[in-house]
Amino acid sequence: MNTASDKSIAGQAVYSKKVLSFYDLWVLGISNSLIWKCRTKKILHWMNQSLTANHLDVGVGTGFYLEHCTFPATDVRLGILDLNSNSLEVTAKRASRYTPEVYQADILQPLPEQSQKFDSVSLNYLLHCLPGNLETKATLFDHLAPWLNPGATISGSTILQAGVPRSFVAKRLMHVYNQKQIFSNASDNLDALQSQLSSRYTDVELEVIGCVALFRAHCNPH
Repeated sequence: MNTASDKSIAGQAVYSKKVLSFYDLWVLGISNSLIWKCRTKKILHWMNQSLTANHLDVGVGTGFYLEHCTFPATDVRLGILDLNSNSLEVTAKRASRYTPEVYQADILQPLPEQSQKFDSVSLNYLLHCLPGNLETKATLFDHLAPWLNPGATISGSTILQAGVPRSFVAKRLMHVYNQKQIFSNASDNLDALQSQLSSRYTDVELEVIGCVALFRAHCNPH
């Protein structure tokens, strides 16, 4: 049984159907280009480089990336995992051609058993929305481990506070989002992200564009 914590519930509560209806325009269109300074197409390209035909997407948003990404085969097994039922519903519709397996769960809690494991997982704009610091958030990687095959690829993107360039507008908006618990990244920094990934995975790659860190790594092959 995966029981969500109060803090996890608070962090995802903003994503109502109304908010999701303009999420792509505001976040993926305006904010990424003009405020966070990392265009959505760059995040999509990064994701495309890490996809397999046996893929799990965690923190699904609106399903934009799953609708526009390019899988390396036509026969795709896709899982989508999120705590927010609205996000899962919207994403399942946008990715309906893959008949996705839908999992509603709090990634900061241990996940139920998964008999069929995945070869890749993506986590776009998830970490900065989760409560706590990167050390506590990184437990999600431990919870994902039983769902992933040896050598599986982990990739994603997150907005950081420290170790990345931030404009005045980015600093102000990030402050507001943290106050409203939309973000919880006040202590998130590049060194901590590198440390948490390197302590668990091999072949860790990090690329910083604006205030966004793109990351990729691999599970131990054995």
